[in-house]
Amino acid sequence: MHSRAPETPTGRTVGSDATVRSDATARSDRTGPPGHAPAPEALVPEPPAPGPTAREAPATDAPGPALPARYYTDPGTAAAETRHVFGRAWQLVCHESDLPNPGARLAATVADREVLVVRTEDGGLAAHLNVCRHRGTRLVTTPEPTGKAIRCPYHGWTYRLDGSLVGAPEARQIPCLDKPKLGLFPARVESFLGFVFVNLDPDAEPLATSCAGLAEAVGHYAGADLVPIGRARIHDLAAAEVQQANWKVAVDNYLEGYHVPVAHPGLMRLLDYHGYTCEIEESYALFASPLRDKPSSNWAERLYQRIAAPMPGLGEADRRIWRYAVIYPNTLIDFYPDHVLAWTAIPTAVDRVAVPGAFYTRRGTSLRTRLARRLNIHIGWITNDEDAELVARVQKGLSTPGFEPGPLSRRESAVGWFAGRIRADLEDPGD
Repeated sequence: MHSRAPETPTGRTVGSDATVRSDATARSDRTGPPGHAPAPEALVPEPPAPGPTAREAPATDAPGPALPARYYTDPGTAAAETRHVFGRAWQLVCHESDLPNPGARLAATVADREVLVVRTEDGGLAAHLNVCRHRGTRLVTTPEPTGKAIRCPYHGWTYRLDGSLVGAPEARQIPCLDKPKLGLFPARVESFLGFVFVNLDPDAEPLATSCAGLAEAVGHYAGADLVPIGRARIHDLAAAEVQQANWKVAVDNYLEGYHVPVAHPGLMRLLDYHGYTCEIEESYALFASPLRDKPSSNWAERLYQRIAAPMPGLGEADRRIWRYAVIYPNTLIDFYPDHVLAWTAIPTAVDRVAVPGAFYTRRGTSLRTRLARRLNIHIGWITNDEDAELVARVQKGLSTPGFEPGPLSRRESAVGWFAGRIRADLEDPGD
């Protein structure tokens, strides 16, 4: 067991936690993975008892309180989250490989809005609300690999890739057609670790700044040069797995390994429970766990232990360790020696969460690494199914009248961090 004393009030490492794999871990060929119009007004929920916030992080040995049950069951809280959490946070929408050419575009869901993400002519990225400024028509419904402009399918209003209005048919018949003022509503867009994020808040801190430590720790795993495996894509919400729980239940589950010895016997055979570490910063949490030296009694796990091999660009030190990261609030990325799995937790109802995601690897991966990846995926789907049942049980329990969560274990420190961030966003909306 080991931990590092915090260098700042919001940065700390919690050592010797249990290893955890995501609800949607390791899925490739199965469906789903393992300038803005103002958001609608939403009621902020009744403040709970005082607790730590992201700016007042709990000490290393104090995980802080869990969220009250109503945060997982109350429709008013869910509505407030749309505006004050998702409307101001970086949301994972795709990988750079999903936009391979100038003019490539796709639509993704961000804070109950559809956002259009485009590869511009100079190779950069642009994001706009996916709605024509004329009559509100959805501009793009399926990904398109190329194109020099964005044309509305209804009346033909046409926009440049940067969102500016080029013109409209019979423009002389349109009084007050002020083209400079009728461009598409913009959104902020950023590529981070090769993944594309969108933010509706024009004042949000860049991920490159808030998550600089994460890029330093795991940047060698990721990047724009990753290639997708299988058919699942992060932006394909319609094809995503849906779990029977509030989105925060799914994220809570990913954030702690306390349940692993009871709920995931396969992971206990495969990974070193006592070597697990958790580093918590204000905007992200990073977890790591080494593989066990003792051979597993399960043939697939035992074979994986024997042949685990890194992708090109990774070193021998990465061969026998699994890493996971959460970028607040709902981006979850698994960094394995043989692949990267990125997914996101998108609420579809107060008690339902879609978990779209996709697998990525590097070109030139060896046959041994590909075999290890297939074994990893097999192991991961077992874990995913176990977790899907657990989060559904938790959601049912949270709905019990009079129930409130008990104290958190030190092995659930990241759950306390997440709860503090949610409280801070909902209790101090700042607008």
